[in-house]
Amino acid sequence: MEINYFSTRDRSKSLSASRAIVQGLSEDGGLFVPDQFPKLDVSLDKLATMNYREVAYEVMKLFLTDFTEEELKYCIDHAYDSKFDTEEIAPMAQVGDTYYLELFHGKTIAFKDMALSILPYLMTTAAKKNNINEKIVILTATSGDTGKAALAGFADVEGTGIVVFYPKGGVSRVQERQMVTQKGKNVKVVGITGNFDDAQTGVKKIFADKEFEAELLKDGYRFSSANSINIGRLIPQVAYYVFAYSRLVKEGKISAGDPINFTVPTGNFGNILAGFYANKIGIPVNKLICASNENKVLFDFFENGCYDRNREFILTSSPSMDILISSNLERLIYEIAGDDKTCAEMMKLLSENGKYEITPEMKEKCSIFVGGYATEEMVFERIHEVYSDTGYVMDTHTGVASAVYKDYVKETNDKTPTVIVSTASPFKFTRSVMEALEGKKEEADDFELIDRLSSMTGITVPAAVEEIRNAEILHDTVCEKEQMKEEVRKFLAK
Repeated sequence: MEINYFSTRDRSKSLSASRAIVQGLSEDGGLFVPDQFPKLDVSLDKLATMNYREVAYEVMKLFLTDFTEEELKYCIDHAYDSKFDTEEIAPMAQVGDTYYLELFHGKTIAFKDMALSILPYLMTTAAKKNNINEKIVILTATSGDTGKAALAGFADVEGTGIVVFYPKGGVSRVQERQMVTQKGKNVKVVGITGNFDDAQTGVKKIFADKEFEAELLKDGYRFSSANSINIGRLIPQVAYYVFAYSRLVKEGKISAGDPINFTVPTGNFGNILAGFYANKIGIPVNKLICASNENKVLFDFFENGCYDRNREFILTSSPSMDILISSNLERLIYEIAGDDKTCAEMMKLLSENGKYEITPEMKEKCSIFVGGYATEEMVFERIHEVYSDTGYVMDTHTGVASAVYKDYVKETNDKTPTVIVSTASPFKFTRSVMEALEGKKEEADDFELIDRLSSMTGITVPAAVEEIRNAEILHDTVCEKEQMKEEVRKFLAK
């Protein structure tokens, strides 16, 4: 079955998977979605016998149909290799009667590694397939984790350049140091005086600037994206939902065909959308529990059907979720609307008025989702409680999901086996984790706290943290959000 991709805002033109990956964002501002959902063509029992790379191939071959088997396996084998600190790639930890899918064993100790380890290989393979000779310039906005994972993936990759924008003061110290110490001749990191939504909107504006695009094409450059708006980011994420299900079958926790729940800490909606896609291709999912922090725009959406970003932006201890414009929700809106015109109209309302409302029929079509949110106090209490009871330590984003899931069970008494998607190592947000564990504000230096957390838990400090401890700051540019295009121009003029 051949799968092509069209825009959520215009079905009239379709592209191959490789072309959609290179382009990143549709010319009309929409996101690429598959023209149909394929079905897994191996049994759930068979998947249980496979390793991560094999499962990833079975998933990605369904969506990336213009890649040959050889090309796809090359990308997968080079992505999921020794840069992960565990052979299993995405191990599952059982904590009480809940399972934590640990997606932080890659090079930058956050779940973005799962897709951004493979995206450079998919991107360069796709460029060759389409006879694209221009240098591909990756433009990315980050709320903390995508930036470093994209930088690590694309650093010194021939034929590419990458510019990452992040909210200055809106990420953890470890996240910032990971980015500003990044080596590579083709990389640039820029802090902006604004929040993540400002950075993301700025990047989308650059993509939509046709004059700038023509100017750069003339100079031999072509833009693409490493954010989860790129279908080449989203499809690899589907694989770890399938893998998680297969591990529960393998370990005898469930039988093939039994439904499970996933609880996902959610900001930009890409991660949980990958779970929705996994369900579409044949993974039995009962509920996708969408866990928000105090920026609970998604919780309110699932409660009342109104998406409204007109509210106070709150800086929390889970900064990767401090988002009020959840870009990937557009793909779900397209699915539940069933047509591009309705989706385009709603995105226009979001852009002009900051809000839109779905119909009761559309709301019914996304009933697989359940919204929940956790306050800062709930998150800190949950991190402390789980560690005290079990010795398992989690980061703040996973803490949001765990707190939301605890409330969900209390309210529903739903006993369906549940996987909590654990998106980052506790060492990435050590200050907040230590404050949760010790119940007090911490004045010590971040790296002193890292050493204390390691000593307390017996967990070795990850290499990703050790390597930035004394690393040289290589990127110190900060600009206003209105100056983002100019920073890109300066970078490319070097």
